Amino acid sequence: MTFADHFETFHGLPVHTLPERPEEALPAAGAVAWRLDCHVAESMSFDDLWQSFVDRVPSTEVRALVIGPWWYDEYSELRPALELILAAAPRFPALRALFLADVTGEECEISWLQLTDVTPVLEAFPLLEELAVRGGDSQGLGEEPLSLRPVRHEALRIMRFESGGLPAQVVRAVGASELPALEHLELWLGVSQYGGDATVADLAPVLAGGRFPALRRLGLQDSELQDEIAAAVASAPVVAQLESLSLSMGTLTDAGAEALLRGQPLSHLKRLDLHHHFLSESVADRVRTAFGSAGTEVDLSDQCAPHRWRDEEWRYVAVSE
Repeated sequence: MTFADHFETFHGLPVHTLPERPEEALPAAGAVAWRLDCHVAESMSFDDLWQSFVDRVPSTEVRALVIGPWWYDEYSELRPALELILAAAPRFPALRALFLADVTGEECEISWLQLTDVTPVLEAFPLLEELAVRGGDSQGLGEEPLSLRPVRHEALRIMRFESGGLPAQVVRAVGASELPALEHLELWLGVSQYGGDATVADLAPVLAGGRFPALRRLGLQDSELQDEIAAAVASAPVVAQLESLSLSMGTLTDAGAEALLRGQPLSHLKRLDLHHHFLSESVADRVRTAFGSAGTEVDLSDQCAPHRWRDEEWRYVAVSE
């Protein structure tokens, strides 16, 4: 799986990329999610693009911001660009959503997107409702890896980490954070080859329930440990409070599905997303019957076959490199 296209909507708003030419007419500042992209503004560094944005768009009305490629020619780390945004936080009192980084696979592979500590975003924007982050670990490139510190944030409703290898430190920090308004949590855990070293034990605070009292939609996805995660979810207290559960994009096999079938009832779920899986037809039919007959929407699309190498089978996640 690659990201072939940029977002068209974010936080319920159409995405509008800031045009390079200042004479172009702009929409109302609060009517769109503003996208900044140095590949569009080819003559500008991110510093210049950011200055153009704050000069041309009334910052006090901006509700959502999408950061695309923050470099044009030679790749650079995110931190300097993020520091510009954080320094301007008082100028954006209406900002409710931020996405780092809306970058396609042609622009940069997801696990080559080297990010930074994103905790200052939540500290600088106490009214932020949605934070989405795409990228991974530094993979020994000498840059600061994606990280998060435990934090308390009263307003955050949606948190998403899209990664081909999400560091365990980030997973543990999420579980140690106090997010009383959090309704939607999505973690793409990825593979160890690209820094995804989280274990099921690292997910324990989330699975225990009660940590996030408002949580209704949970995604623990894109993992090479998907069977182990499914087995843990099968008896996890958090499931009782959910409306939607996603264990998609990973290496889920009949063993993981059987654990779900033997586990606690899931009939209260509105949606169970298991797409990109390695289930046999017979077990997939049992899952559809067991959960679908109760009124749950079950997504079992993208049935995969393992790759074979000599005498071994290899199962793959949807997003890695």
